[in-house]
Amino acid sequence: MGQSVTLTGWVQTRRDHGGLIFIDLRDRYGLTQIVFRPQITHQTFEAAKSLRSEFVVSVTGKVAARPQDMLNASLPTGSIELEVQMMDILTKADTPPFAIDDDAAINEDIRLKYRYLDLRRPKMQRNLMLRHRAAQIVRSYYDRNGFIEVETPVLMKSTPEGARDFLVPSRFQPGKFYALPQSPQTYKQILMVAGFDRYVQIVKCFRDEDQRADRQLEFTQIDVEMSFADEDDIVVMTEGCIVELFHEILAVDLKPPFRRMTYTEAMEQYGSDKPDLRFGLELAVVSSAVRDSGFRVFSDTVKGGGVVAALRIPEQAEMTRNQIDMLTDRAKALGVGGLVWARVRPDQVECSISKFLGPEGTQALVKAAGASPGDLVLVVSGQWQKALTILGTLRLEIAERLKLISDGSWEFLWVTDFPLLEMSEEEKRYVAVHHPFTAPKPEDVRLLETEPLKARARAYDLVLNGNEVAGGSIRIFDSTLQSKMFSLLGIGAEEARAKFGFMLDAFKYGAPPHGGIAYGFDRLIMLMTGCTSIRDVIAFPKTSGGLSLMDESPSTVDEQQLKELHVRITPS
Repeated sequence: MGQSVTLTGWVQTRRDHGGLIFIDLRDRYGLTQIVFRPQITHQTFEAAKSLRSEFVVSVTGKVAARPQDMLNASLPTGSIELEVQMMDILTKADTPPFAIDDDAAINEDIRLKYRYLDLRRPKMQRNLMLRHRAAQIVRSYYDRNGFIEVETPVLMKSTPEGARDFLVPSRFQPGKFYALPQSPQTYKQILMVAGFDRYVQIVKCFRDEDQRADRQLEFTQIDVEMSFADEDDIVVMTEGCIVELFHEILAVDLKPPFRRMTYTEAMEQYGSDKPDLRFGLELAVVSSAVRDSGFRVFSDTVKGGGVVAALRIPEQAEMTRNQIDMLTDRAKALGVGGLVWARVRPDQVECSISKFLGPEGTQALVKAAGASPGDLVLVVSGQWQKALTILGTLRLEIAERLKLISDGSWEFLWVTDFPLLEMSEEEKRYVAVHHPFTAPKPEDVRLLETEPLKARARAYDLVLNGNEVAGGSIRIFDSTLQSKMFSLLGIGAEEARAKFGFMLDAFKYGAPPHGGIAYGFDRLIMLMTGCTSIRDVIAFPKTSGGLSLMDESPSTVDEQQLKELHVRITPS
């Protein structure tokens, strides 16, 4: 109290009380109440009458205690105010298109067009400051554990596998293109060959793929690689970083080790390879109970190698037929032929296919589903992955509808033992579930010759509340096995040499066993801040259509620029 200080910032609000004028002065540190009194300086008091929202001012005065009836416990500065003796209006401002306020309802396109105003809002500033702090914690953690940060190129060789590359034409090499990295995958493996046994980088990555709330064309990874490491080494190191982040930023004390679950277990219990464990509603595979039933849809599915799975919804037997019909329509929209249901009552089971199953078959079905009196059971059948995924989607939607998902809980899970390969129906070839450098489990290498789809990967994903926040694998470090993997993926020897020859060559000169992981930094920060879109934790994001509304990119370029790059645009 009584100290003379100068504060600078933006006018949040002005309140004229006749003999007094108050403004709330805002900067990224918060709000401070400023008071103008005519008896202190009449000239400054008169000048304060012209202040409007978003004017930038510098005020000098003395810190004074607020009157008792004006204390504001919700503000760190709520017990004081600044009595102004001198003021400079540094810049005036037009009326902004929306209020600089967290509670203002603002269309997202307007927010992105005027991003420099949107970023003045306290929530957005808190988000970016939390992001900054998280990055410092990550760097400190990995530095203490012997990792070095190495910057990898942004202009690299195009090796399309997965999403489409962003291409950059070369002026010096006409007709040739760089690609922006989808990840530093090949470079960090090369760093392991080079002897840098512990690498980390907070790095920009680029993928030309369709957008959604948790995906952007350009995004940030925490990229990690370790030599002479197995799955447990990487998992333990990652858990340590996550525990430190949540303790330092959210004051949440997580308890490692995190739960682990195989891909098959996750799919058959939750219908997802990134299950949300904040609520129950586990699935049950009931194929054995209906294998020989009179309902041919079930029996034929099981005999054909498919699955019949059930979702038990506790205490929902009284759900109306109209509500069940809506769930059936939803299941059909997701891709199954229909939805079988059963209401378990104390004295009987009412089932939509009881005439096919009979009393014993109906009882066997609800018993296999783990149902008790008062429960509702929903059943789907079909190809293993498709049927379970659809039931998993219904599980999430029902949990939201019944308000079963608890906010403020943090359920981490490692999902392991993914398939190494899957068949692309579109391309009629094998594709890598993770990426082509992921190693198969040693005991499954032999399956690559006979049953490649049964081979499991040495891969692991970290899931938080139903969101994949990190993923990695132990890598192939043997050039012979890597060539075999390329062959399975339909990448011939000549194509492999053209795309990945530098890696195959590097592996010939003493490559160490190695593996790594990449965290989705934007997605992790989105979850930690409680946001529902990563656009709220990125300073200058793109729209779902890949547009930057503020600076209107992408944009056209003039003919001379195209000519220098040896590029010609032709109508599509």
